[in-house]
Amino acid sequence: MPHPPHQSLQVAAVQSLPGRAAAVPKPRVPARAEDGPWHAEAVCRRDEAGLFFAPSKEPTAARLSREEAAKRVCARCPVMVACREHALLQPEPYGVWGGLTAAERRVVLARMRRRAAELRQAPGAGPIAAAG
Repeated sequence: MPHPPHQSLQVAAVQSLPGRAAAVPKPRVPARAEDGPWHAEAVCRRDEAGLFFAPSKEPTAARLSREEAAKRVCARCPVMVACREHALLQPEPYGVWGGLTAAERRVVLARMRRRAAELRQAPGAGPIAAAG
């Protein structure tokens, strides 16, 4: 099964981090079998892959500029939503995936967890209330 488009860059990015060589993530596969081919259509497979992952010790201004350029690539990608879902379901700890940076994905995931907790704690949050 082919790997997501950023796979080799993700490993390289992790390996380039000081003291992180032992923390190289295992290759990731799509969360659901039917999602497998989404990455074959990813625009980033044809663009400069270095846009999507930070080099070690990248200055803030350079990082922001690179991330904006990566997001522009994502904005024209036909599989951006599937890529974003993959990155949130895995969750991908590095790089720009589906138009979101790692920090932005952490915010989205925190909001999702908070919302799920609120729904569990809401009075009358049984199956009927949740469906309605």
